[in-house]
Amino acid sequence: MYCCLKFVLLLCLTLAVIPSFSQKTTDPGLLTIDRIFNSREFREQYPPEIQWINGGDSYIVNEPSTKDPSWEDLVKYETASQLRSVYVPAERLIPEGSFTPLSIESFTFSPDESKVLVFTNSSRVWRSNSKGDYWIYDLVTKKLKKIGARFPSSSLMFAKFSNDNHYVAYVYGFNIFTEDFETGAIKQLTSDGTATMINGTFDWVYEEEFGCRDGFRWNNTGNYIAFWHLDASTTGTYYMLNTTDSIYSRPIPIQYPKVGQSPSATRVGIIHLSDGKITWIPVPGGETANYLPRLQWINENQLLVQQLTRKQDTLKFFVYDVSQGKIKNIYKEQNNTWIDITVSDITSDAWEMEDLPMAEKNQSILRMAEIGEWRHLYKINLVSGNATDLTPGKYDVARYYTATEKYVYFNASPKNSTQRYLYRVSLTGKGDTLRVTPRDLNGMNTYNVSPNSRFAVHTFSNSVTPPVVSLIDLPDHKIMKTLVDNAFLKKHLASLKPTSTSFFTVTTEDGIPMDGKMIKPLNFSPGKKYPVLFYVYGEPWEQAAPDKWDDLWHTMLAQQGYIVIAMDNRGTPCLKGNEWRKSIYRKFGIVNTRDQAMAAKEIMKWNFVDTSRIAVWGWSGGGSMTLNLMFRYPSIYKTGLSVAAVSNQLTYDNIYTERYMGLPQENPEDYKQSSPITFAGNLKGNLLIVHGTGDDNVHYQNAEMLINELIRKNKQFTMMSYPNRSHSINEGRNTTVHLYTLLTNYLMKNCPPGGR
Repeated sequence: MYCCLKFVLLLCLTLAVIPSFSQKTTDPGLLTIDRIFNSREFREQYPPEIQWINGGDSYIVNEPSTKDPSWEDLVKYETASQLRSVYVPAERLIPEGSFTPLSIESFTFSPDESKVLVFTNSSRVWRSNSKGDYWIYDLVTKKLKKIGARFPSSSLMFAKFSNDNHYVAYVYGFNIFTEDFETGAIKQLTSDGTATMINGTFDWVYEEEFGCRDGFRWNNTGNYIAFWHLDASTTGTYYMLNTTDSIYSRPIPIQYPKVGQSPSATRVGIIHLSDGKITWIPVPGGETANYLPRLQWINENQLLVQQLTRKQDTLKFFVYDVSQGKIKNIYKEQNNTWIDITVSDITSDAWEMEDLPMAEKNQSILRMAEIGEWRHLYKINLVSGNATDLTPGKYDVARYYTATEKYVYFNASPKNSTQRYLYRVSLTGKGDTLRVTPRDLNGMNTYNVSPNSRFAVHTFSNSVTPPVVSLIDLPDHKIMKTLVDNAFLKKHLASLKPTSTSFFTVTTEDGIPMDGKMIKPLNFSPGKKYPVLFYVYGEPWEQAAPDKWDDLWHTMLAQQGYIVIAMDNRGTPCLKGNEWRKSIYRKFGIVNTRDQAMAAKEIMKWNFVDTSRIAVWGWSGGGSMTLNLMFRYPSIYKTGLSVAAVSNQLTYDNIYTERYMGLPQENPEDYKQSSPITFAGNLKGNLLIVHGTGDDNVHYQNAEMLINELIRKNKQFTMMSYPNRSHSINEGRNTTVHLYTLLTNYLMKNCPPGGR
């Protein structure tokens, strides 16, 4: 999904002729780009990563060592009492021959919690650092040992303990290995792994669109490993070009299935650890006609496999019995648009590959589904396939958390889609739904619930409150410990000259009510007319106007004299029902763009809005929206800043685009009408196009295709490429500051700030 939130030569305009926004100010009440991105005044504090153990009755965190504050101890807390003890002192994690401990990037425990597996020295694979080194520290013997020591540094992936505490399994070179951490004996379990024959991990598109990275699972007794095998040999290669690191250019190949291209042939297998035999699960339907985005063990002998059709309109659950070699389809879900595997709500991490929660002693499984008018939480019996609606009300469930024997916790906000709250409901499907979040915490509330559902890490913020993170008990929601208060940030924010943030609803001429968030300028006067900068996204992977802590760059622009507005159109993940979210099917760039433009027309009727100074900006999907608005509604938008945009729907990946647009072989005209490039000839205003040449997500070709079309239509524009920068355009010294300075200067030149 192309949803990051956060430019080669200027072809028609250079920075030299753009009046520069001052990076310095003598007024401590005003923000600057340098203060936002380079100073430490407005740094946000983040909580430590909590690793629950004992079901949640205890947890482990990294804390600075008393021996050397630059080192980190693993510290254990008894959750209820907050009794603290050093679980693994940093000095125990010093490898032989070294003088400093391992840098702990993440850690896990063996099932009996007698050993710690430490991940360190990582390297990036696509979005995340999933390759690295693994070390085991034995809490009994007090010994530290490297796993996979015979392999190159920083080359292992997804190491995890077997439940019998004898082995660690991991991926190296697209093959799966086990290692006896007592003897050091290594056994290779798959042998055909290559860059195109992938075992135990995934190709680019599975990771990007389904959140799939870790591609194998131990069963409960440690005698089987279930794993994914992908054949990406027919996937097309997109070549990025590195022209700066050598006097000769270097092509960088990316396996990338474009729209209309068949998926990688995917199957799942069972490795029998006793003899190394592999049994391929006979999932019906074909290996390239369907996706297999999830699998999980139900018990030591049964595996649940989720299958999604190529069009992503049919989902099936299969249960495979290893001992009997039989597979059974126990559940089927169909939709006339698309079905989500990973719910794209703002409170969930779209890149996490989580198992579905088990309930009723593993007899049932929980899934959020958009079967009727609303997205509800269902309990699905694993024998009969019967689905029980646990949340039968006129509201959407945003996400769910761990289930207890009696209850399941979930996030929702029935009365205000810009906010989120924690609720609890009975697993019987009967009884009242209880709101757990206190009534005074108006805004965004998210949770990391312990496995036993007795405790949670709660994060609260709203548009004027930076995140506050607390350890709480459930269901009372009593604060046991404040983990982060962001007092330092709040102190510096309090010294700023205040802007005003408010929420509103605007109804378009089509009768569509849209939620909006507005930041008004300093010393706002309703008798003056101000320029408006619209921030847009407009696709299923982001809600642009939630009631949560905001972007300081937008605040800085408001201080300079802009009204900054964000609104959510149909198709965004608002909690407004399935029709709201699914109405853009096969109409990307049409329905959502019209909603934004018609809402802007209503806002332009406000007395304090200067209709001659209307600007819009966005990144990724928001960059595409910016292009569509500039091209389709040139009489409204005078200036546009488009970053990392998809200009042609046919250039993006198959999973994302086909999910919302269908197959281009069946509806090519829909693709044409949904692509900004089709309407580039309508450009009248000022347009800045920004793209990283190393963008492996939204390829740089989108910028060059659009540039060609604008040239063909003799349309003047401004363009900036960032060499070898990815979709986030943040690599390299000063890149972020340079980018936001560029955006600010272009906006101020072409859409001057201030009331008139």
